[in-house]
Amino acid sequence: MFLCVKSQFINSLYKFIMELPFQEGDVYRHPFSFSQAEVVAFAQVTGDTNPVHLDPEYAKQTVFRRPIMHGMLAGSVFSKVFGTLFPGEGTIYLKQDLQFIAPMYVDERYEAVFTIGTLEPARSKAVVRTQIIHLNSGKVVVEGGAEIINRQQLRTR
Repeated sequence: MFLCVKSQFINSLYKFIMELPFQEGDVYRHPFSFSQAEVVAFAQVTGDTNPVHLDPEYAKQTVFRRPIMHGMLAGSVFSKVFGTLFPGEGTIYLKQDLQFIAPMYVDERYEAVFTIGTLEPARSKAVVRTQIIHLNSGKVVVEGGAEIINRQQLRTR
């Protein structure tokens, strides 16, 4: 009996020590929105001053009928979350693909969703599905995938 309990304890301890803090299928959600001032700041930093993002009169004449956010501003949320929240500090972006499915607008509520697809602990690497969902409609507006590494969070301890 004692041997059995000791064996279970050792197995549990081994599993705890070797287990990753993240598992395939884990999901992280991050709500966000951007103001027009943030869109203007992004345009200034990047030089992308396309009037469809900045000029309401111009945007009225487009299929969107109002200014839309820069797609890469929306995509920058993925970088923020990977580097600071999930998995966090020390994360290095290796790859990101993005599909811009629907326009995004300022002052509307969105949620970035991260789903771990594949973990490669020996390489400290993960493949993560990335999405942005418009919270009022529930529609996916941006979809893609990323590859990241994080030597502290994505490797076997």
